[in-house]
Amino acid sequence: MTQRYTTFAEFWPHYLREHGRPLTRALHYIGTTLVFAVAVFAIATGRPWWLLAMPLAGYFFAWLAHFTVEKNRPATFTYPLWSLAADFRMYFLWLSGKLGPELDRAGLR
Repeated sequence: MTQRYTTFAEFWPHYLREHGRPLTRALHYIGTTLVFAVAVFAIATGRPWWLLAMPLAGYFFAWLAHFTVEKNRPATFTYPLWSLAADFRMYFLWLSGKLGPELDRAGLR
């Protein structure tokens, strides 16, 4: 039986461990960057229907990583909102150069 998480703080280390391989995280960063690019494009061009492409841009690369690199089940299927929040947290920690200590605490380095 898999553990059920009741708080985001409990879920966060699990999320990181599910993204343990650098290539998995890199593919997530590509998808998340595309999410932001699509949002900027939609707003800048006045074409809000492009916002519908945001989930496709983000999830395509994330799920590709899980099914081909990690070979695990995306956390989105069980914890959709926490997974989204964790993805953005991981992304911004990576951008700021502060992800390393989080990976250490999760037992990944």
